Amino acid sequence: EGVVEYLLPAWKGKVKRAQQEDAGTDQQQGVGSSLQVPQQSEAFAQVDRTNKMYIGGKQVRGDSGSSIPVLSHSQQLIGYVSNGSRNDIRDAVDAATSALPSWAAKPGHGRAQILFYLAENVSARARELEERIVTMTGCTALEAKEEVNVSISRIFSFAAYADKYGGSVQETTLDGTVLALHEPVGVVGIVSPSRHPLLSLLSLLAPALARGNAVVIIPSERYPMLATDLYQIFDTSDLPSGVVNLVTGRKESLALALAEHRAVDSLWFFGSAESIAKVESAAADSMKRLLVEEESGRDWFSSSQEATLELLQAATNVKNVWIPHEM
Repeated sequence: EGVVEYLLPAWKGKVKRAQQEDAGTDQQQGVGSSLQVPQQSEAFAQVDRTNKMYIGGKQVRGDSGSSIPVLSHSQQLIGYVSNGSRNDIRDAVDAATSALPSWAAKPGHGRAQILFYLAENVSARARELEERIVTMTGCTALEAKEEVNVSISRIFSFAAYADKYGGSVQETTLDGTVLALHEPVGVVGIVSPSRHPLLSLLSLLAPALARGNAVVIIPSERYPMLATDLYQIFDTSDLPSGVVNLVTGRKESLALALAEHRAVDSLWFFGSAESIAKVESAAADSMKRLLVEEESGRDWFSSSQEATLELLQAATNVKNVWIPHEM
């Protein structure tokens, strides 16, 4: 123990001698001719991991501790996601409620800049997202590329409305002026459809964020890993913690938990007619605002003005300010 501080390990001496022997030669042998640089194999690159949830700006494990296998279009196992529960919904809503005041008070121009940054970061990961879409849905590479490109364009489009949908002047019989102010709804729950999973998710998330809402997302039950791939993008896009929260798991049970939660101000649900009836019944007790639609009822590639305004209206409350004055 006393002399080890002054001795050279034997393997270092061998490396040093090998480097001296190889000095002056044209071929570079790295740290020594006896050492081989391992080739990275596909088996080594594939790490078996369970995708966690995203709550309060952090990746967290589900309260149940269980996970759900995720299959590709060819029924091959490609990973696992956490199986969310009512407790995870509670934690996500709490995080969204805490983040809402500062996010809603942020100027529209500031929110727009963050959404622009989000679109830029999605663009930087476009190839990875395209490969994920092909693997999970079985579509062609060209179709996946189009979905990613339209998703990026959709974020830019709604980002432009962050400071351009603030309200209007109403025409009334009052002798004065009536201002219609568009304010955030509050905490918005989004249950994403399975059709075009990346495009539909970002097309719903962008208007909610642009108008200052905090969001709790339940991604597609069939293609959840397209949503979990966005965690690092959220982290690097300057989104405040808690503004976006994502809970994976069984779609219907999590949607009902959102519908019954009294701190959720609005719920956007896309599913079957039977599931819609259950969500409407669960949300009736709290008089929650709903945007419900069957999964096959919307063309997500359409950028019509009507569809854009519908989502902006769903993301805002209108407050009328009456200002009497002589005309």
